[in-house]
Amino acid sequence: MSCGKKKAVDDGNYSEEYLTVQTKADKIWGLRNSDAAIHFMDSAFNRLPHATINDRFRFYAFHYVHYQKLKHDYDTALLYADSMIATAKNSVNPKQYSMNYAEANFARGDSYFELKQYNDAYQSYYQGYLTGKSYLNLAALGDYTYRMGMIMYKKGHYKLAASYFKDSYKQNKVENYTLNKDFVSFYRRQELLDNVGLSYRHNADNDSAIVYFDKALALINSSAPAFPDRKLHLDMARGVVYGNKAEVYIQKGDTATAMSLLRKSIAINLQPRYDNVDAELTEVKLGNLYLKMNQQDSLKNLLSDLRNQLDTIKNPDAEADYNRLLGNYYIKKNDLRSAITYIQRYNLLKDSITSRASLLMESDVNQQLANYEKQHEIDTLSNDNKLQAIYLYVIGLVAILASAIIFLVFRNWKRSKKDVLTVNILNQQINEQNHVLENALNELNISSQEKDRILRTVAHDLRNPIGGIASLTAMMAEDDYTDDQKELINLVKETSVNSLELINEILEATNIASVKLNLEPVEINSLVSNSVELLRFKAAEKGQTIILETLSKQLELIISREKIWRVISNLISNAIKFSPTGESINVKVATADEEVIVSVKDNGIGIPDKLKDQVFNMFTSAQRPGTDGEKSFGLGLSICRQIVEKHNGKIWFENNETNGSIFFVSLPAPDLSFKNQLPEQVSVPLA
Repeated sequence: MSCGKKKAVDDGNYSEEYLTVQTKADKIWGLRNSDAAIHFMDSAFNRLPHATINDRFRFYAFHYVHYQKLKHDYDTALLYADSMIATAKNSVNPKQYSMNYAEANFARGDSYFELKQYNDAYQSYYQGYLTGKSYLNLAALGDYTYRMGMIMYKKGHYKLAASYFKDSYKQNKVENYTLNKDFVSFYRRQELLDNVGLSYRHNADNDSAIVYFDKALALINSSAPAFPDRKLHLDMARGVVYGNKAEVYIQKGDTATAMSLLRKSIAINLQPRYDNVDAELTEVKLGNLYLKMNQQDSLKNLLSDLRNQLDTIKNPDAEADYNRLLGNYYIKKNDLRSAITYIQRYNLLKDSITSRASLLMESDVNQQLANYEKQHEIDTLSNDNKLQAIYLYVIGLVAILASAIIFLVFRNWKRSKKDVLTVNILNQQINEQNHVLENALNELNISSQEKDRILRTVAHDLRNPIGGIASLTAMMAEDDYTDDQKELINLVKETSVNSLELINEILEATNIASVKLNLEPVEINSLVSNSVELLRFKAAEKGQTIILETLSKQLELIISREKIWRVISNLISNAIKFSPTGESINVKVATADEEVIVSVKDNGIGIPDKLKDQVFNMFTSAQRPGTDGEKSFGLGLSICRQIVEKHNGKIWFENNETNGSIFFVSLPAPDLSFKNQLPEQVSVPLA
C-alpha cells in the first residue's frame, strides 16, 4: 500500500483537470446551449480522479446558475445552493471558507427570495454579510450591498437603491478564489451601472439615468475583446440596457430615438437562448408607442408575435400588459365587447401580480436584520458564558489542590521539634491574623460576587417568562378581538419586549468586567465603515443620512474587534435615536498624537448640563426617550465606557454649538508612523 500512488493534497485551489472541464463547459454555454453544457459538466466531473473542495463547490454553483438564472426552477436551485453551503463548510483554509460560504449563502438567499420566503432570504443574506465582515471580504460585502439595493428597488425606495448600487460598484473587487473572476466581476459591474440608471429613471432624473446607461454600454463595449467566448452574454447585456435607456427617451418625448433603441433590444434578446423574457417586456414598451402614435397595423402585428412568444415562454408581467394593449387596441377599433374582455383579463392578472408583490412590501428587511444581529450577539455571549464556566471549574480544582497542600504542610509543621516551639507559636499568630484579613477580603469578594450572581439570576429567570408573555401576546394580537382588547394586548406585548431588552442589557453589564478581551490587529477604517453600513437601514427608517469620513490611509489597532464595534454601533444608534427625522449624522475617524479618535456628531436633543455627570453611570436616571418615542434603559453608555477603559482608551462627549452632541472615543495607536502627513491629524476631532 505504501508503494501505491498517493492521493493529491487539497491546498484550497482548483485542480488542473477541473479547470480544463470548466473552460470547455463555459465555451459550450457561450454557444447558447446551457443544457449541453450541464450534460458535459456532469459526465466530465464524474471522471475526475481527485476533485478538490473548490472543484465540487464550483460544480454545484454551475448547476445553481443554470436552474436559477435560465430555467427559473427555484426549488431545484435551492437544493444546489444547500450543497454549496455543505461543501463550503469543509473548506481547508479561512480564505477559501470566507469566499465560498458567503457566496453559497447569497445563492440560497436569492432562491428563497424568488420563492417569496423573504424571512429565510434575509437570514441567508445576513449570514453572507457576517462572513464577509468577519474575514474582511470586500467581494462578499459588495454582493450583500447589491442585494440590499435590489430589495430597496423592488420596494420602490429608488434613491436608497441607487446609493446601494453605487456602493456595491465600489466594493466589487476581483478575488483569487473566483473562477473566471474577470468576467464575473465585469458582468456584475455593468449590471450595477444599469441598475443605477434604472433607479434614476424611476425618480424621473432622466439626465443622470442616461449617463449611467451610457457608462454601462461603454463598459460592455470596452470589455468585449477580452471575452470572445462570451458573445451571447455581452449581446444580452447590451439588449437589456437598450430597452431600459429607451424608457428615458419615452419620458423625454423623443419617440424616434426610443423606438430605435427598443427595436435594437428586441432584435438581440428575441433570438433563441437569449433573454426572451426581457424581449417580451421590451415588445410591450414598443406596443405602447405604437398605440400612442395610432399605428394600429404595427401594433396588431406586434401583438400577434407576442402572443406566440407568450405561449412558449411564460411571463406574467408581459402577459398582463399584453391583455391591456389588446384591450386598448379594440377600443381604438370601437369593438368595446372585445375590449372589455381583455381589460378584465388584465385586471385579474394585475391583481395577482400585485398580491404577490405585497408579500415583499409587508416584509421589514431592516427589522429582520436587526433581529439577526441581536441573536448573533446573544450567541456570542452564550459562548463566552460557557468558557467562563470552564474557567470556574479549573479554579475550583486548583483551590482544592491548594487546600490539600496547605493541610499537609500544617500537619508536618505540628510534628516539628520542640526547640522551635516559640517560633512556631509566633508564626501561628501571624498566620491567624493573615487568615482573619483573608477572610475579611474573601467576604467582601463573595459579597460582590453574590450581588452580581443574584442580579444575573433574577434577570435570567425573568427572561423566560417575559419572553413567553411577549410570544403569547404576539400570537394573540393576530386573533379576532375587539379594538380595546387588541390595544391592551399590544400594550402588554410592547411592555414585554422592552423588559426583555432591559434584561439583556443587565446581563451584559454584569458580565463585561470579567470577560477577557480577544485582542487582534484590526483595520480601524474597515471596522467603522462596517458599523456605519449596517446602521444605514435604521437611519433610513427616520429619513436620516450617515456621513462617514475615514483616514486617508489604512491603520491597524490592537483591539477587540467585536467590543469596539459594539461601542461605535451603540454611539451611532444613540445618535439615530435622539436625532429628529431627516437630520444627518457625522462619523469621523482622525488621529491626534499617538491615538486614533472616532467621533459621532448628531443634531439631536443634546444633553442638559445637569445630566452631564450621569450619562456614563450604570442604571443612570439620565435616560430619556428618543425623538420617535424609542425606549432607553441607561445601560449602553456604561457598557461602552467599561469596554473603552479596558482598552486603555477614553470616552467623553461635548455639546454642539447649536443642537445635539458629539461623542468621542480615543484608542491608543503607538505605532502611528504617518501622523504628520495626514490631513485628519487634529488636537480634537471635529465632526
